[in-house]
Amino acid sequence: MEYRKLGRTGLKVSELCMGSMQFGWTADEGTSFVVLDKAFEAGINFIDTANIYSRWVEGNPGGVSEMIIGKWMKSRAISRDRLVIATKVRGRMGDGPNDEGLSRTHILRMVEDSLRRLQTDYIDLYQTHSPDPNTPIEETLSAMDILVRQGKVRYIGCSNYPAWQLMEALWASDRQGLARFDSLQPHYHLAHRQEFEQELATVCRKYGLGVIPYSPLAGGFLTGKYKRDHMDAGSARNVSRYFTEQNWALLDLMAEISGELGGKSISQVALAWLLSQEVITSPIIGPRNLEQLEDNLGAVGLRLDAAMMQRLDQATRWK
Repeated sequence: MEYRKLGRTGLKVSELCMGSMQFGWTADEGTSFVVLDKAFEAGINFIDTANIYSRWVEGNPGGVSEMIIGKWMKSRAISRDRLVIATKVRGRMGDGPNDEGLSRTHILRMVEDSLRRLQTDYIDLYQTHSPDPNTPIEETLSAMDILVRQGKVRYIGCSNYPAWQLMEALWASDRQGLARFDSLQPHYHLAHRQEFEQELATVCRKYGLGVIPYSPLAGGFLTGKYKRDHMDAGSARNVSRYFTEQNWALLDLMAEISGELGGKSISQVALAWLLSQEVITSPIIGPRNLEQLEDNLGAVGLRLDAAMMQRLDQATRWK
């Protein structure tokens, strides 16, 4: 397992990050423990969650993923400094008018809830889940700065920010001497490139932000499980946007490359494409069982050569 610096920080994270949106949703607590055990044994030290996971599921109040991770850490008696725990704040966690957003009030209350659920006294990376148009960025950053100074948070990051808002945040931190975002969590994979590559990639390179892409397998599309001539409309409803001739041709090319790599899976090629880019720190995987995790782990150490990268670039190029 390769460990990479998270942006300009001194923090070292594994080349794959364990995502946890599935914990308490498509993976029950017992399965989640098995997946976490195997991931840790394989050298993954980076775990990403969010306080809202997975509030959209019936009977799930939110915070369940954090609770599972906290219970797992405690039950395994893992030394806290062996793990890098990242979580997020922004989403609605109650019915009141101040139960969502990035106000100082909401952030300072939500961090205490996350710490309690995770059964830890600090969060390594505290991220804003998406921008909040109703709160000045200076207020959000000053609240995050308080948490860093208190030692409850080590570093801060953001997710789903367009380039102009990311730059606004970086300038505000510089101007007011506040903690700054040291990472970006973008939606980025072979079938969804433009959003990150058009402007965000340049900002991250210039200002030294770590990049931890979510949905690196396009919700399962880049595993090859869906076929042109055999699709279950019900199970495919969340990835049907990728059902284009360009993307079917992409899967054919990825299958070809997987054969050239000695039988690596299509999903491993998708992860390797990200891992082969200097700007990428750690793609966030989301296995809901041991079989999926073991497949993901097959991408560890896998890098594509320049010719393979060029072929994939040409097949998915945006204008």
